[in-house]
Amino acid sequence: MATLYHFPHDAKAGRLRLACGYKGVELETVALDWFDDETFFELGVARQSPILQTDDGTLVTDTLTALRDIDRLFPTGEPLSEGVIPEDAWQALMEWRGKVDVVLDRLYAPLAPGFHGIGESAEALADYKAQVQHRFGLSLEELANDRYDGYNQLAKLSRLPELAKHLAASRFYLGHPSIADCVIAADLYPLQMHDGINLPVDMLYYLRRVEETFNTPLDTQWLAR
Repeated sequence: MATLYHFPHDAKAGRLRLACGYKGVELETVALDWFDDETFFELGVARQSPILQTDDGTLVTDTLTALRDIDRLFPTGEPLSEGVIPEDAWQALMEWRGKVDVVLDRLYAPLAPGFHGIGESAEALADYKAQVQHRFGLSLEELANDRYDGYNQLAKLSRLPELAKHLAASRFYLGHPSIADCVIAADLYPLQMHDGINLPVDMLYYLRRVEETFNTPLDTQWLAR
């Protein structure tokens, strides 16, 4: 059985959960404690999330690489990558993701306390806040207050209203399920947690459609669920 190790608040883990859910891969998910160093030592890797361990023990730490290779890693089930998404379409998606990476990270940071793990431990939350301050030069509260500007930047860079309309018309990014949907849905889904931020309605319908089609709910680690 394949195993996915991840911190509960890590959106990237959702990418692989969606892909495995669609392909019918039996996947054990292990939500890591914020202070867990033993698991990383046992796996022989640096502290990071997520980590996919395949049936033969192979470790994959780059989710985008894992998605592109998902049909080779897990040959069973319907294909999501090989013969499904052209290379130029995949590269265009990667360019978009690289463009919005910093903005999304700033939007994700204030959401972590709303997940199991950090949100359940005062010690973990204090340590996480210190790491956020060191990384961004801003407190968690300051990043939360900056969420409107961050979302407006994301919406402009991503042309979110136009993307939402495309997804409503096509149902999926390419008109059929693919690894592109794993990236888009998993990466945008957590933004719903932000107070006062509203994704386009068509985008919300798309996110629900992906959850249902890929047999994978994306809010299982939310404290509010």
